[in-house]
Amino acid sequence: MPEINGCRICNSEELHLVLDYGMMPLVNNLNDGEEPETYPLKLVLCPDCGLVQITETVPPEKLFSEYYYFSSQSQTMLEHSKKLVKELSKNLDKYSLVIEIASNDGYLLQYYDVPVLGIEPASNVAEVAIKKAIPTLVEFFSVDLANELRSQGVLADVVHAHNVLAHVADLHGFVEGMKLILKPEGLIVIEVPYLRNLIDGCEFDTVYHEHLCYFSIRPLVKLFKLHGLEIVDLQTLKIHGGSLRLYVKHETDYGNFTERADEVKDKLRELLFRLKKEGKRIVAYGAAAKGNVLLKYCGIDSEIIDYVVDSTPAKQGKYMPGLGLRIYHPEKLKEVKPDYILILAWNFADEIMEKESWFGGGFIIPNPLRIC
Repeated sequence: MPEINGCRICNSEELHLVLDYGMMPLVNNLNDGEEPETYPLKLVLCPDCGLVQITETVPPEKLFSEYYYFSSQSQTMLEHSKKLVKELSKNLDKYSLVIEIASNDGYLLQYYDVPVLGIEPASNVAEVAIKKAIPTLVEFFSVDLANELRSQGVLADVVHAHNVLAHVADLHGFVEGMKLILKPEGLIVIEVPYLRNLIDGCEFDTVYHEHLCYFSIRPLVKLFKLHGLEIVDLQTLKIHGGSLRLYVKHETDYGNFTERADEVKDKLRELLFRLKKEGKRIVAYGAAAKGNVLLKYCGIDSEIIDYVVDSTPAKQGKYMPGLGLRIYHPEKLKEVKPDYILILAWNFADEIMEKESWFGGGFIIPNPLRIC
């Protein structure tokens, strides 16, 4: 049985023994009474990245090709899954795709009203999902499979990986595969047993050959970062004796952020300068801090904007710093009528347009740039 030479995340060879279980059978490989095969089971800690893991790797074909754990047998799991799907579905539509890796018997995907795809290596378990009309690939997930799906245009808005990451020998390949099938704005939802609960509750009996890794937050942050992914939110859960739920996205591309900011600036300047050249009168609404930043960064001042209105009495009569723009009560709009109102407080755009519904000109919202 292959024994790891280094940490499964950072490759450090300095692994500290936590507990030696001796020789143990594959506890989920139920049989008809014959003497089982046994394998060493040692739990170790990587002091460099913090990952707790076992040292032996049993081939996954021995563990998962036929499996006896059916998630739908647990009412707790069903309720847990239904609640999560309800929350995530708020941001999905009929064009969305949800993929679950290690989808078991369809316990979670069955609750979605959008297209889904399950990936489940245990044929006897996958068969149950297929009978429920849940599309399921009977395969182990890998980079090769991810590349194949990607080449077919199969990209997910949501990728689920619940209670599977701990079973994976090639963590880097698995995480890279998830990244490959995730849309640019997509979300990966991962649940793993939480090491802190294992330690605090002395849950030593949750360590067996299927569970190669026992996660805390620090090693997970490192693992995802190595693949251009980042944890954007996390929750602690009571399920399975204590778990972590991680929400993971593509890492923020700051270079792309710069390009998009400049694109907003160029488009807004082009529009406002063209309108001014046509003799249109333009005013701004909302003397907000973000409005000051926007105008200053875009190089727009009193040569383009006639004045600013704001409903906050304390701001009225003052000037926006560095722009030479005086702030008035919104009633000013009726006294000196503009052709266009640039909404600087864009986070309240709907409220402002409803409040000033009498206005017959155009409302300009800067990002994304549009005229309402």
